[in-house]
Amino acid sequence: MKVSIITIVYNNKETIADAIESVLSQSYPNIEYIVVDGKSTDGTIEIIHSYGNKISKLVSEIDSGLYDAINKGIRLATGDIIGLLHSDDLLSSSDTIATIASAFRMHSVDSIYGDLLYVQRHDITKVVRKWVSGSYKRKDFLCGWMPPHPTFYVKKACYEKYGLYNTIFRSAADYELMLRFLYKQNISTYYVPEVIVRMRVGGKSNITLQNRLRANQEDYKAWLVNDLKPHFYTRFLKPLRKLVQFF
Repeated sequence: MKVSIITIVYNNKETIADAIESVLSQSYPNIEYIVVDGKSTDGTIEIIHSYGNKISKLVSEIDSGLYDAINKGIRLATGDIIGLLHSDDLLSSSDTIATIASAFRMHSVDSIYGDLLYVQRHDITKVVRKWVSGSYKRKDFLCGWMPPHPTFYVKKACYEKYGLYNTIFRSAADYELMLRFLYKQNISTYYVPEVIVRMRVGGKSNITLQNRLRANQEDYKAWLVNDLKPHFYTRFLKPLRKLVQFF
């Protein structure tokens, strides 16, 4: 079973090497590593080139944003399973992908997700928040639940059947895709009760209150574009669920 891991990066020379190293240090032998660079100008591309053929595929060109770049990576992927690792993030351990691949084989599912740690940008040993996902129940989407997107690994066949990331969204295309795959199309999934990713704080959707409010509006739109009807409280419970991650 081949696992394709996609890293999207633009002008992030500070942490791109950490992301790359966390993939290259994996014990699982059958990994295709794809890096999609948005034509960086700060030295990022030189760092990527320094790894040579250890990176399976590299694209460096101007894109139309994060989700357009992710879609490029998915189209290039030849693995049975596809996962994302953003350039600020790290896989939790050297056995993370082996654990994910084993779960796919043992449970014969379409997707896998796990837990996530938010860590300080300059000290990844200091945990800011812990996102414990819990087992999947479809009705939980109506109560604001979603799995942590960086831990979400999906069979390529699901992208081929149900589509890629919807680029009309600025910050909630990840939520829309998981809502579409898990809730609308009811693909099968399995929860791995382990930390999959360490994510540096400062994500695009929640870095400011204005962005958080915009993301909340996009969350609601994600239901509408899929002809789904959330409860009136769904969009408000979603950000509230994050509060428990601080304790």
